[in-house]
Amino acid sequence: MLVYAGIDEAGYGPMLGPLCVGCSVFAIDDADPADGPPNLWERLDEVLTRGARDARRRIAVDDSKKLKGSNQAKAHPLRHLERGVLSFLSTRADAEPSDRGHAPPATDDALFARTGTDLPTSVATPWYRSNTSLPVAHDADTLAIDAARLDRGMSAAGVRLLDLRCEAIDAGEFNRRLSAGSNKASINLDAVARHVVAVRRTSRTADAEAVPRIVCDRQSGRSRYREWLQDCFPQASIRILGETDSVSRYRLDDPEGGFVIGFETGSEARHLPIALASMTAKYLRELAMIRMNRFFASEVPGLRPTAGYVQDGRRFVGEIAPVIETAGIDRSEFIRSS
Repeated sequence: MLVYAGIDEAGYGPMLGPLCVGCSVFAIDDADPADGPPNLWERLDEVLTRGARDARRRIAVDDSKKLKGSNQAKAHPLRHLERGVLSFLSTRADAEPSDRGHAPPATDDALFARTGTDLPTSVATPWYRSNTSLPVAHDADTLAIDAARLDRGMSAAGVRLLDLRCEAIDAGEFNRRLSAGSNKASINLDAVARHVVAVRRTSRTADAEAVPRIVCDRQSGRSRYREWLQDCFPQASIRILGETDSVSRYRLDDPEGGFVIGFETGSEARHLPIALASMTAKYLRELAMIRMNRFFASEVPGLRPTAGYVQDGRRFVGEIAPVIETAGIDRSEFIRSS
């Protein structure tokens, strides 16, 4: 059995909203780890596709940038992200028996809970204190049918989803870590490290002898990760399997066992777990932004929503400035400083 995991982020560049780091973990029953990770798109060809349009109505899994629709299009921009994320989540191996009917979560609160995504909802962050009914882009019954078909296809192919999770780091926490001496890249990498710990725990539960294969999107063009890995796993012996312009790969062994981790450019095109992690991070970030836009639109009639990226984020902050002042919002809880 091979435990095959992918980690990717969404929201690294914006000034508003959370940085979300997603992780998906699969088990492939008849795969030999020595052969490297299999092509899950090929193995699951009956139920999955890469393209957004498919005559066979297969579920699209790809880099979230390719599947997020335009806000100006007639169709809902989250339709492909939502269909993929919620369908896979319904197949997760640890789903409660009541969840095996493949119904999607009824609210974003339920989805955040099931993926371990902790959004701050205190009085300091009132823009996150609502919730959204799910699904936002589909009919729940249709999604349940899609998920059931996916579940059958995965079972026939000997593939199981062990975990699907996401960490959200909002502006307040982001800024506190910057003040404590972290930089933007290290904040992202710290979240990657926490996911690696969770992947190893999940892997041991599935098979105590498994050596998980973890693949990450390359971080900010960085090509050498040995020193960082040693800081994260100080008891581990580390063997460099390769460091090239496109791939950096390492084998780590410590008292808890071994794992292989790689950082690759363009990884979403080669590793389905990374593509699904990317989709999960983007979908959950978009749901967080729906909450933020809803809150400020209720205070400023006619306010155009924002995705939080710098140029439009500045426009948005300027238009809601009176609300920030009258509500006593701490800008360091709302706007990233880097």
